[in-house]
Parts: sequence; structure tokens; C-alpha cells
Amino acid sequence: MTKQKEMHQYLSPLVRDIPPSGIRKFFDLVSASKDIISLGVGEPDFITPWHVREASFYSLERGKTQYTPNAGLYELREEIANYLHTGFQLTYEPKDEIIVTVGGSEAIDLALRALITPGDEILIPEPCYVSYSPIASIGGGIPVGIETFAKDQFKLTPESLKAKITPRSKVLVLCYPSNPTGGIMTREDWLPIAKLVEENDLIVISDEIYAELTYGQKHVSFASLPGMKDRTILVSGFSKAFAMTGWRMGYACGHRDLIQAMLKIHQYTVMCAPVMGQVAAIEALRYGLEEKDRMVESYNQRRRLVVRGFREIGLDCHEPQGAFYAFPSIQSTGLSSEEFAERLLREARVAAVPGNVFGLGGEGFIRCSYATSVSQLNEALDRIGKFYEKLQK
Repeated sequence: MTKQKEMHQYLSPLVRDIPPSGIRKFFDLVSASKDIISLGVGEPDFITPWHVREASFYSLERGKTQYTPNAGLYELREEIANYLHTGFQLTYEPKDEIIVTVGGSEAIDLALRALITPGDEILIPEPCYVSYSPIASIGGGIPVGIETFAKDQFKLTPESLKAKITPRSKVLVLCYPSNPTGGIMTREDWLPIAKLVEENDLIVISDEIYAELTYGQKHVSFASLPGMKDRTILVSGFSKAFAMTGWRMGYACGHRDLIQAMLKIHQYTVMCAPVMGQVAAIEALRYGLEEKDRMVESYNQRRRLVVRGFREIGLDCHEPQGAFYAFPSIQSTGLSSEEFAERLLREARVAAVPGNVFGLGGEGFIRCSYATSVSQLNEALDRIGKFYEKLQK
């Protein structure tokens, strides 16, 4: 009789060897503790506006609880197309160039799975959102990190991109405004990147979930550059700008051949995004832009508060121009990012995410979300300041 193996031995080695999310680790620690100020998880502290919630309630009252088309309600896809055209000078056909997904994360997963042939290299500027590399690996791709630096405001430079391109390079994953650094790219920054993309026949997945959260200058979509629309899968959603994280509403736009390939996977896995969330998303796009602007202004005030606070404490902090994260350097302490974050949590009761979990260039930094109240931010800065003073003794 064959002896049963240990349960973990049944797992795919690929999945077994992927580390759990470093962000969720700290989130779980916070949720199990009291008196902790969390600057860890990137989630707006605003509640989804009432009229958006009410639209969903009303749809339920009318019995709208069925499946939608796999690609999402046509009405929502029309609104997404109008929104992108008005706000970012992008033109997409609602019928077959837009797909509604379960958050931006599903859109990224679909895009990578649709594109990767095992062995393809996936170029990823880092520090970056923690999901890109694991998703690329699960799909059989080879993640290739491209380090960005504080001295360059964490921008992707053409020199660093060119140095990583090989004959096996296929996809470039972009995330600007950046999670975790708050870095942005201007049109002038993008143009030489676009030239390299074209010269090396790359496809781009551009995660623009923070497109509405910029301070001082408007976001420039990579897909809006000459010749880049058909080479780009634009990923975005409603979580950040519209305070709709728990609704899990995202979308992807791109060339119909790419989107229809993604739709195949979506059909067999998720089928469709929840109809209640889609109704809410329609309401947000039609009537929620002014509230979005008020939230962005509030983030801007908190951004200035946090950057000034870190600098007064004595921690170098580049000025984020987008998203809602500060990425201060803790190198002066002599501690690793993990050590600093763990001690900060234990001794000062403040949760921040160690920068090393975001890949190359993240070691020596911590990520702090300023999407929380001003009173909480002031208290967190006070605690961090006292903790830092203690380290200097």
C-alpha cells in the first residue's frame, strides 16, 4: 500500500515556493492587535459616497442579481470609454476593447496569462506592487526586475530599461503613479521609453489605478503616446480614486485581439464581475467625479504633512507626486527594512511596510500610506519621531 505523502508535497512547486504577500503579513498583525496606527495597507479612509452605495441598493431592490455579459455591462463599458476619452484623451470601443474585471488585480493576471509563453521575460521596474512578479512566475514567465532610484525620483530611465532587454523580453509592466514610491512619469519621461518599446517589439501592461491621484500635474497615460495604444493593455479600476476597494471593480482596455484573449480566461474562471458593483461603478463615473476631486485634495494636504514630518524627524523622504504613499529612507538607522518595520510595530505601535517586499531598490525604505486621518498621521509621526530618537542613543 502506497504511503500518503505529506500534504505540502502535493502542491505545485511553483506555488509552494512563492512567498506570501509582505503587505498582508503586516495587515494581519495589525488586525489582531489594538492601539496600532496602520500606515500599511493602501486603502482610502473615505467611505464610498452615499449615492454610489444607494445606486447599488436600488439595483438590488429591483432584483438585479443576475449574471452580466462576461465583459461587463455594456452601459458600464460605455461610461469607462467616455471617462478615458474625456480625462486622458484615449479612445476605446466599448464592444470589444474593454473588459470589466474583479479589481485591477484580476486584469493584471488576465493580461499576463494571455501574453506569456513559458520562458518569456517580463520586465518590471522596481520597487513595485508586490503582485507583478508572482503572477508572472505562475504564468510561466521569468520576472526581470529593473531597479529605480530615489535620486531619479523612482522614474524608469531608458538606460536602465535598455540594459535589461534581451531577445526573450516580451512584456513591460508599468505602474505610474507608483505604488510604493509615489513616483510619476511625465510625457517627456515616457517618450524614450516608448521608443524602446517599439524598437524591441514589446507589449506593455500599464497599471494606472492611481491615475487620478497626482499632485501638481496631470497623469499621462502610456497608451496615449504615439503608436503605443495597440501595444498597451491599460489596467485601472475604482478602488483608489473612488474609495471602492471592497467592491473589487476594475477594467482593462486594449487592442481587441488582446482583450478578447483575456476575455476567454475571464469566462472560464470568474465569468463576470458582480452586477451590484458594476451598477455602483456606473454611478461613480457619472456623478462621482467632484467627490473624487475633493478626496484627492485631502490626500494632497496629508502628503505635504507626512513628507514634512519625516524630514523634520531626520528621515530622508523624496516627495511623492502621485498615489498616496510616502517612501522614506531608513538607511541612517543602520537597520534593515524588515528590522525597522518590526521594531516600529512592536515598540511604537505603528505599522508600515518594509520596502524590501517591493523588490529591487526597496531595501532601506519603508512604505507609509497617508490615506488615513490627519489626527492619526500626526500621532503616527510623533511615535515614529520618538522611536527614531531612541535609535540614535
